Amino acid sequence: MIAATRAGESSCSKAVTGHRSSNHMRIGIDGWPLTEVLTGIGHYTNELARHLATETVDDQINVISPRAYTRSLNFGTVLPANLHFVRSGISPWNRRWWSIGLPRHLRRQPMDVFHGTNFEVPLQKICPSVITIHDMSMKLHAGTQERKLARRAQLRLPMMAKAATMVITPSESARQEVHEHLEIPFDRIAAIPEAPRDCFRPMAEAAAKRIRDRLGINQEFLLYVGTIEPRKNLGTLLNAFEEVRRVWREPLQLVLAGRKGWLVDDLLRSLKRSQEARQVILTGYLSDLELCALYSSCAVFIYPSFYEGFGLPPLEAMACGAPVVVSRIPSLVEVTTEAARTFAATAPQELTAVLLELLGSDKLRQELSRTGLERAAQFSWARTARATRNVYTEAIERFSL
Repeated sequence: MIAATRAGESSCSKAVTGHRSSNHMRIGIDGWPLTEVLTGIGHYTNELARHLATETVDDQINVISPRAYTRSLNFGTVLPANLHFVRSGISPWNRRWWSIGLPRHLRRQPMDVFHGTNFEVPLQKICPSVITIHDMSMKLHAGTQERKLARRAQLRLPMMAKAATMVITPSESARQEVHEHLEIPFDRIAAIPEAPRDCFRPMAEAAAKRIRDRLGINQEFLLYVGTIEPRKNLGTLLNAFEEVRRVWREPLQLVLAGRKGWLVDDLLRSLKRSQEARQVILTGYLSDLELCALYSSCAVFIYPSFYEGFGLPPLEAMACGAPVVVSRIPSLVEVTTEAARTFAATAPQELTAVLLELLGSDKLRQELSRTGLERAAQFSWARTARATRNVYTEAIERFSL
């Protein structure tokens, strides 16, 4: 299924002709994820909006938020003329944005379709709507999430999914989960993959070294990128690293790059007790340039997650030429295919064996780097935007029936 969507077709798109909006659309997009420092959903929202605007210049793309956008948003870039970042003036309703504020905004400034990129759409059926459900972690792995957020998601997500005209997931495995757990028919769910951003490409070693030196990172290191939280299974990675260090006598660091999330105390205590604690670096949040330097120069990139809806960091790492190892879960296997080595998420000894094999063979790592670059090149935000617009067309058709 994912191969078809990479070609620009959603898994449930229909050919639609003769509809006014198939020629040009007024598209509203949830801007809330762009009001704070950009993380995964924020980057998804921003890249999708920008590429929708450039792929179909006759469309009007309106990103809508009741709050001010982060000051770093698209800093220093020239935006397409048909892309507008709108701050809604309906401020008295900001605290009830989804139930009152946004519906009032959409009545005053009608859209042909509204896309909720962060799990939410208006429950009122004002216009055709599309919701992106990035994963089902709040429902399937609630114990690894902040309790308040998990409860809210468990209550609201089924309502939002049923209210939306169409649903987008980033992978076929996530599409299956939405169908099974939210009881949404398959023909209302489209699997459309995300993509590495253009900034992720191999960086010259001299430039990467300057950034590593500033971060206190040596030449040989293993890398993880993502939120520091239980779902990411970093305890298994730490255990495997300790075993690798017992065998591998060359200098080697483990770099964990990302913000600290929910329920990290157990991991931090394990780090403090570890005999290899001085060889583990927690960088915190990094800029794209810093991430690119680490992706481009790590010995191996590891993504050991218990659960993902898609898993973008492995693709970013591949786009920078890193040899990639991922846990053997459906979404990561679907995304990386044969371009990554895999291991059972609950088996640190298997991860240890894979890492030792790769560290001991430049040839194997070079082969993984090559196949990873080829795999990452099969994904692009332009294709994602075209496939998403096809879903908008279908949502408009369904809404008018």
